[in-house]
Amino acid sequence: MPQLNIADFSPQLIWLAICFVILYIAMAKVALPRIAEVLEGRQDRITRDLDEAKRLSEDSEKAKAEYEAALEEARSKAHGMVSELKAELASEQETSKAKLEATLAEKAKSAEESIAKAKETALSNVKDIAGEAAKAAVSKLISVEIADADLKAAVDVNLKGDA
Repeated sequence: MPQLNIADFSPQLIWLAICFVILYIAMAKVALPRIAEVLEGRQDRITRDLDEAKRLSEDSEKAKAEYEAALEEARSKAHGMVSELKAELASEQETSKAKLEATLAEKAKSAEESIAKAKETALSNVKDIAGEAAKAAVSKLISVEIADADLKAAVDVNLKGDA
């Protein structure tokens, strides 16, 4: 094998050094800058993405806080509207109740007047009926005709005596 020949060691070492220097220069000037550029671009992209995520997180927290504030405001507004509506309904109910009570009182008074008139009419009819019955009874029992004035006077005296 020629690599193991001692006489060929020095040219092999020289060529080894030349190849090493050329590869080193090629790596230092071409490959390593490109790798560094890719790594730097990746780091920049990661940094931008993290900043964007942080900004979006802050925006979402702000939107959430605004939503909760708006929701609380809507709830308080609805509660106020319900309270106002309850008060309005209670007021309308009281007004309606007062009107109904006034109407019922008026109808009760009218009914009492109607009952009093009916009672008075019935009592006057009772006087007439009692007078006619008494006249018929007297005429049958004793065969005497009684004058209407005398009959009315006797019935009035009898009714006053009962009252």
